[in-house]
Amino acid sequence: MLSNVSRRRFLAVSAAGGAGFDASVRSSSSDGKLAVLGGTPVRAEKFPSWPVTDAMDEQNCLDVLRSGRWTRGQKYTAQFEQAYAELMGARYCLSIANGTSALYTSLFAVGVSPGDEVILPPYTFVATLNVILLHYALPVFVDSDRETFQMDARKLEAAITPRTKAIVPVHIGGSAAELDMVLAVGKKHNIPVIEDACQAHLGEWRGRRLGSLGTTGCFSFQASKNLNCGEGGAILTSDEDVYGRCHSFHNNGRSRTTGAYVENGGNLRTTQFQTALLLSQMSRLQQQAKTRDQNGAYLTSMLKEIPGIVPARMYGGCTRNAYHLYMFRYEKERFAGTPRTPFLKALAAEGIPCSGGYRPLNKEAFLKKMLQSPGYQRIYGRKELAKWEERNQCAENDRLCEEAVWFGQTMLLGSRRDLEQIAEAIRKIQVQAAQLRTVGS
Repeated sequence: MLSNVSRRRFLAVSAAGGAGFDASVRSSSSDGKLAVLGGTPVRAEKFPSWPVTDAMDEQNCLDVLRSGRWTRGQKYTAQFEQAYAELMGARYCLSIANGTSALYTSLFAVGVSPGDEVILPPYTFVATLNVILLHYALPVFVDSDRETFQMDARKLEAAITPRTKAIVPVHIGGSAAELDMVLAVGKKHNIPVIEDACQAHLGEWRGRRLGSLGTTGCFSFQASKNLNCGEGGAILTSDEDVYGRCHSFHNNGRSRTTGAYVENGGNLRTTQFQTALLLSQMSRLQQQAKTRDQNGAYLTSMLKEIPGIVPARMYGGCTRNAYHLYMFRYEKERFAGTPRTPFLKALAAEGIPCSGGYRPLNKEAFLKKMLQSPGYQRIYGRKELAKWEERNQCAENDRLCEEAVWFGQTMLLGSRRDLEQIAEAIRKIQVQAAQLRTVGS
């Protein structure tokens, strides 16, 4: 299983990297020796590299360099925030240091503080949890829907208590959480919904952009993301008061209108270099998203024909998957009982970069240590925290973390032949799966 730290390493490796398909036809390589056992790989070429750059990226960065105005300023920052808000269908956009800062600031803006509870899924990057802990709030996990990799919204209401201050659905991989249910529960209980859309640039729910439906939507522009500037982030909202609190908090507590210190905050500002680069990168975003969308659907059409390979299902309301990750479940029973780790090693040896995804976030040792700290003990009491582990069992997520397989977003930017080779490699492994018992797990 992939640690939260090594996830980005996997995405970096996968980023470095036409004809129609007939599922009844097997490539000759399917009968060849597995590459992990010394045979010839299905694929020798690298997948498309990332990031994609052109002269506009260079010109924008040079313009900032020569201007001498490198900090948050008016030209590129204002242009990016306006353009991104319009693109995503929100009233306001605040550029910010990174996706973690976007989440942290959003929780502050809706009033999360020590003694509160915040709901999140257990299948997400560690930042979603860390920002809750930074506010000394209590994380409450809602189990995963194993078919979609998303929070199981059917179990959400049962997790609500009088202490619940925010709900944080995460659009993992760029597919949408079940927002009809999530937003309905939030509205019923008057609880803000903070969309973690850090992996979901241009993803949609019923024709609306992900990140524009909740109280806020949080985005990351870290180097692996579909829209990136190395490090960066954004908050979307259509609530003026929430925007004002976010703006103040990210700028050391200063009022956005008067400049006076009005509350506590931090320095979470972005730079002109980041927003200048984001503006030029946005010129390719729509076409790249279209390519991933089409290639993701094509890859699914092939993989769903392979027994034991189960592509992540999208909810009916998800009208566009951003495909930051292509995710599927591996059923070892259809591969001669071969565990997932030898399968991943064999697939990588065939020239197909892959990952086992996240570990169960609710079981991380650092989280248990944090809940046992003097601060948490004083705020919540030993009796309450003693029940936390039992309350936060996520059996479906435990199983998902044993079955998940990921491909990075750049693998969906190539040709159809690239995708056919992915399916070809998996079929080759399946035919000879029994031989993988000699590969370490």
